[in-house]
Amino acid sequence: MLHVRPSNSRGYANHGWLQSFHSFSFASYYDPEHMSYSVLRVINDDKIAPGTGFGMHGHQDMEIITYMLAGELRHTDSMGHSAVIRAGDVQRMSAGTGIRHSEMNASSQTTAHLLQIWITPDTQGLAPAYEDKTIPLADKQNRWALIASSDARAGSLKVHQDLSLYATVLTAEAALPVEVNAGRCAYLHIASGTVVIDGQQLQSGDALKVDATVSLSILAVQDSEILWFDLPEMVE
Repeated sequence: MLHVRPSNSRGYANHGWLQSFHSFSFASYYDPEHMSYSVLRVINDDKIAPGTGFGMHGHQDMEIITYMLAGELRHTDSMGHSAVIRAGDVQRMSAGTGIRHSEMNASSQTTAHLLQIWITPDTQGLAPAYEDKTIPLADKQNRWALIASSDARAGSLKVHQDLSLYATVLTAEAALPVEVNAGRCAYLHIASGTVVIDGQQLQSGDALKVDATVSLSILAVQDSEILWFDLPEMVE
């Protein structure tokens, strides 16, 4: 019902300019036990050195969310978009029929820290699309803020899949509930800090898979940032 994915069991790659932890199989990291979870295909915890980054490259038929934790990232793409996103910002690309983009650390002094999230879309061959937005701290402090959803409700980013992505920043000793309803599952990723969920302590980089109908409570041991993916039920 509850399965912990420890931070130190993730894949790791050090390219000098990039340090990346892989929650699921990615590039040269392959683990048949961790290929994906429901429609969640990739969570890469990336730190990009100042003045470096991912040069222009392509994607197809994937929903890609970038969740900024620290620093700033300069995005450019083949549709003509150019933007700098910073800590507190979130970006969504629908790669669809094909898109090329670059993601470069916009600072020459500070490291950019982000979560790169890939979601398998419910439809292939979509028209490529891009959007980004700032999520004010007040909107997610000690409360769940809806970041992305299939219907773009409450001003969230639109993803072409039956999921809802929430984020919160909990102050020490604050608590929030998590409801996993029938026909759904959940993936909780601890982006920073330390929390207790159902009596289990999880730290930065740890994750919890929930594949049953259940009510949980997250208690912050220290200031913590958490992402909650409300996902379609796992199919055997």
